[in-house]
Amino acid sequence: MSEKNTLYAKQAYLPQGWTESVRLHWDANGTLTQLETGVVQQAGEASAELVLPGITNLHSHAFQRAMAGLTEVAGDSKDSFWTWRELMYRYALQLRPDQLEAIAAQLYMECLRHGYTGVCEFHYLHRAPSGDWYDNPAEMSERLLAAADSAGIAITMLPVLYSYADFLEQPLREDQRRFRTDEDSILELITRLERFRSAQVEVGVAPHSLRATTTAQIGRVLAAMPADRPVHIHIAEQMREVDACIAAHGKRPVALLTDDLAIDSRWCLVHATHLDASEVTAIAQSAAVAGICTTTEGNLGDGFFPLPEYLAQGGRFGVGSDSHVSQSPVEELRWLEYGQRLRLQGRNIAHSAEQKRVGDFLWQQALAGGAQASGRRTGQLQPGYQADIVVLDTEHPNLADLPVQQVLNTWLLAGNDNLVRDVYAGGHKVVSEGRHVRQELIQRNYRDCMRALRTA
Repeated sequence: MSEKNTLYAKQAYLPQGWTESVRLHWDANGTLTQLETGVVQQAGEASAELVLPGITNLHSHAFQRAMAGLTEVAGDSKDSFWTWRELMYRYALQLRPDQLEAIAAQLYMECLRHGYTGVCEFHYLHRAPSGDWYDNPAEMSERLLAAADSAGIAITMLPVLYSYADFLEQPLREDQRRFRTDEDSILELITRLERFRSAQVEVGVAPHSLRATTTAQIGRVLAAMPADRPVHIHIAEQMREVDACIAAHGKRPVALLTDDLAIDSRWCLVHATHLDASEVTAIAQSAAVAGICTTTEGNLGDGFFPLPEYLAQGGRFGVGSDSHVSQSPVEELRWLEYGQRLRLQGRNIAHSAEQKRVGDFLWQQALAGGAQASGRRTGQLQPGYQADIVVLDTEHPNLADLPVQQVLNTWLLAGNDNLVRDVYAGGHKVVSEGRHVRQELIQRNYRDCMRALRTA
C-alpha cells in the first residue's frame, strides 16, 4: 500500500461514532480496504484532526447554478414556483454543451469544497436548442460526466424521462422541446452511458414527475433496465400539482405512484412536500428515500416536509441542493431542522431515542439516505466503501478545542463559515486547505461562460 493511499485521523467518525487514532487505507480504485484503530501516527504520514465520511448531494440540476440569484425580482402578479419555472425554461433554451460543462464543473467544485463528495444529477436538458437531437444523443450527459471528472466528484447520472406537459398526457410545450424523451430514447441514453460506469460513476433513471410521465411508461422503462439501478422522481412538490393529480386520477401523487408501481429502496422521491398521513406511511414503509432540498424548497415557496411524522415511522431521507441557491449540506440540514422548528414552534426536532444529538442525527441520516439514493458504496468509513472523506478545520474558532461530541452540532447548527478544510473523493485529494485543486481553471472557464451568456 503506497503511503499516499493512507490517512491517519486523530478522530474519525465511524458508524459507532467518534473513534480515536484511526488509520484509513484505500486501493487504487478509491475503495477503503482496511481500518486500523488505536494506532500511533507515523512520521511523514498524511494526517488530520477530525475526519468524517463525505455526503452525497442526492438532487441536482447543474445548469440552474448559472441562474441562482437572478429570479429574485417581484413580478406584477403573485410569484410562485410556476412563475420561476417560466424563467428557468427560458434560461435552459440558450445553453450550449460547452457552457453546460463549465457551469457543472463550477457547481461540482463548490459542492466538494463544502463537503459533498458525490452528486445525483437529475438531467433533462438532452436536446439541442432547436429541439433536435445532437449527433451524439448523449452529448449533454457526457458533458456532465466530463465536468464531474474534472472536479473529481462522484456522480450518479439520472437521464430524465420527460414526455408530457401535464397530467392526462398533455403535449409538451414549445419551451420544453429540449427535454423531450420517450421510453426508447431514454433507454438508448442509458445504454450509451453504460460504458462510463465505475466506482465513481453510476447510471440510473429519473422519470421527471407524474405530470411529465405516466406510471405505465415508468413501468416499461424499469422492466427494460437492470433491477438494482437508482430511480428518482419529483413528486408532490406543489399543491397545484397535488390538486391537478386528484382532478386527473382521483388520487394524490404519492398514492398514484405507490398504487401503480412497486416502490422500494432503489427509489428516491424528491421533495414529497405535500403528503397526507397515508402517503407518509407508504413512503416510510417502502424503504425509499425522501429527497429533501430545503434551500430550493424555501426559495421556491414549496412548503415544509412532514419530517417528525415521517421519522416516527422509520422513514429515510437525504438532502440535495437542487437549483443550487446553496451548495452546502450544512445549509440544507440546518434549514431542514430550523424549518421544522418554525412549523412546529419547538426545538430539537430531528432526533431519535438512540441519537439525541440533532447534528449527529441529521448527518447520519443524510449520509445513509444520500448513499442509498446514489446507488454507490459510500457514506461510511468502513472497508468496502469509497474513500469519500471530509476533514474539518480545527483551527477555526468554532471548532478549536471543542469536545468531539459537540463537533457536528456546532458545525451544522452554529456559525456561517465553511469549516471544511480538505476533501478526498474516491481516494483523491480534491480540496486542500479550503481550495479545490483545479479551482483557478474551473472558475476561469465559468467566468468566461457567464460573460458569454450575459452578453448574448
